Amino acid sequence: MRCARLTWQWAAAAGAALLLMAGMAAAEPEIEVLDFAALDGWAEDDHPAALKVFRETCPDMEAPEWGPICALAADAADARTFFELFFQPVVVSPRSEALFTGYYEPELNGALVPDDRYRYPIHARPADLPNGERWYTRAEIAEGVLAGQGLEIAWLDDPVDAFFLHVQGSGRIRLPDGRVIRVGYAAKNGHEYRSVGQELVRRGVYASHQVSAQVIRNWVRRNPAQGRALLNHNPSYVFFRKLDNVAADRGPLGAMNRPLTALRSLAVDPAHTPLGAPVWIEKDGVQPLRRLMVAQDTGSAIKGPQRADIFYGTGDAAGREAGRVRDPGRLVVLLPIEQAFRMASGG
Repeated sequence: MRCARLTWQWAAAAGAALLLMAGMAAAEPEIEVLDFAALDGWAEDDHPAALKVFRETCPDMEAPEWGPICALAADAADARTFFELFFQPVVVSPRSEALFTGYYEPELNGALVPDDRYRYPIHARPADLPNGERWYTRAEIAEGVLAGQGLEIAWLDDPVDAFFLHVQGSGRIRLPDGRVIRVGYAAKNGHEYRSVGQELVRRGVYASHQVSAQVIRNWVRRNPAQGRALLNHNPSYVFFRKLDNVAADRGPLGAMNRPLTALRSLAVDPAHTPLGAPVWIEKDGVQPLRRLMVAQDTGSAIKGPQRADIFYGTGDAAGREAGRVRDPGRLVVLLPIEQAFRMASGG
């Protein structure tokens, strides 16, 4: 299971440098380089906690700018000094307001063998799934087009839970005998994600400020036939893999194939924010959050330089917190100093 804000023109050389870090084609947004004093709440954060998470995935970053920094991170004694000494805050698209949402690792009820209760399968990746091409839609898969191929990892007891497992991208499934299996993202069917919440707003069922994950759940359960059609409005379908090598006390695996950390791991658009980079977030809303996080995940709906998804943890409580988040604010990525000023100068 989902950025940055910055000012000056991003010239071709700077865009190529970010492309090297992000591994994807990038647009040419505006860029603004900041001082750490401009980050609201920076001094009050728990920098050692952020450094611990940064160390988790830093060695996996391939761009040459990050190698020396990762080596220094391993022995850094003062976390705040480390970040201030080797990084510069950068905002991509400073005139755009950020959108923060939340995600989590759900805990679901399931079984390894289907019966009258456990009827909604989750699937492993098919061997003939084409890379990057559109394949069967969610509706076609729900109608049984994959039946008989032995792809079912487990069967769940609730179609809405199954849908939100796809949205989150990972989860824990509790079996009738008390055992728990973990599943994580393996692939998708090539179709773009469509928001069922936005579809309810478009139909006039709810206003945009009323929509949350729990509201969607309740509506689908009150309207079974219409609810199934609503879920199929999103043609995107996720295939999973069993995660047997992740400790029970660790978070799910993110896009960097490392466990996520609640309220320190962030899903971003890697076309704009390098995976593994520290990211300072200033989330407003009912529960403001000022915190240094690490870009360790991605998401189908996480697109743009000022878009991010905050990982809230595992279970129902985390799900309730994550489902309420749809807040504005500002997202600031910390980049190696030389790289930040090269981008800002267009050189």
